[in-house]
Amino acid sequence: MYRKILIPTDGSELCSSAAEKGIEYARETNAEIVAFHAIPATSYMLYTESGPSDLMVEQFEKEARARGERLTSEIVWLAQDAQVKAEALCLSNDHPWEGIIEAAQTKNCDLIFMASHGRKGLSALLLGSETTKVLTHSKIAVLVYR
Repeated sequence: MYRKILIPTDGSELCSSAAEKGIEYARETNAEIVAFHAIPATSYMLYTESGPSDLMVEQFEKEARARGERLTSEIVWLAQDAQVKAEALCLSNDHPWEGIIEAAQTKNCDLIFMASHGRKGLSALLLGSETTKVLTHSKIAVLVYR
């Protein structure tokens, strides 16, 4: 069975539910988990008329990292309460699906347990699906929770 499971989160309610189920699955299979959050690598939206504001960029990066650490820590705490060995990981990447695959490879995970928001139609076209991209590009097994 699986030994190390990556559980990515974006902080949504669905990701929280998936994390709970992933922890339950890890406990039942005696696996470890890695809680993961992709931190946006760029803050290209933070421009003034003369270019990016260093102060704004620094603040954005600080807050984004703090949010990621908070989200992954919550999953680690849940896992520890369930007596599942867990660690947290945050990596910077503008494309969460790439960050998810990179994290799974870096931590030698053999399963990615992730949520799918189930977007359809125009919202799927405009927002894309991180889950679909992970499924398409990952060589590591993916279990999708909905």
